[in-house]
Amino acid sequence: MPKPETLLSSALSFVAGSVDTIGFIALSGLFTAHVTGNFVLIGAALAGGAGGVLTKLLALPVFIVMVGLTTAALRGRDAATAPARLGCIAVQALLLVIAMGCGLSFGSRLAPDSGAAMLTGLVAVAAMAVQNAAARLAFGTLAPSTVMTGNVTQVVVDAVGWLLTPPARRDPATSARMARFSANVGAFALGCIGGALLVVLANWWALLAPLIALATAAWATMRCPPAGVVAAAAAGAAGAR
Repeated sequence: MPKPETLLSSALSFVAGSVDTIGFIALSGLFTAHVTGNFVLIGAALAGGAGGVLTKLLALPVFIVMVGLTTAALRGRDAATAPARLGCIAVQALLLVIAMGCGLSFGSRLAPDSGAAMLTGLVAVAAMAVQNAAARLAFGTLAPSTVMTGNVTQVVVDAVGWLLTPPARRDPATSARMARFSANVGAFALGCIGGALLVVLANWWALLAPLIALATAAWATMRCPPAGVVAAAAAGAAGAR
């Protein structure tokens, strides 16, 4: 059984990968978790005449507003506590349930930039904006769950350094970081693959998979050590070195 922190981080990474893939397939190439990628797709859509441009344009302001609201809600409190983390998970889950309900109500074939596609897609964007903000504020002690480019870069940097260091001088902290970041990359990839298969087989019911992953994240959150214990352990490890 993985440690609660590893399970929590991996579950959130699975959510990011699966929701992003489901949205991309079902909503004419809309990125829900990585909205800056939508600007590339806007250019491609304009060049090729594809639809979905307006929804992609609206994704950024919706994302910014939800990040701002999440930040305001967590301001002035210890965001790394279990109640704050569970609150973020609950809000994200609620928004994904609404997005799934919209998708199921409007049907499997949502025309690009239709009102149905916009509402469904932008609610999903709002859900992933909560996770992106929480990753910085509430889950800052964990490996990032939504930005895999940085995770892959860190794994490669650590792996090369580890291989070039004599075994007797290898830092256990580096090995632990490689394991944590690699777990997130693997969970994100599994989410992408699983999300793609599920959306083809089950349409918007595919969002049940990330919802189950969020329930797992909530379970793991309640079993993680308090933030103060984690900080004290990290400080003790740094002092020992």
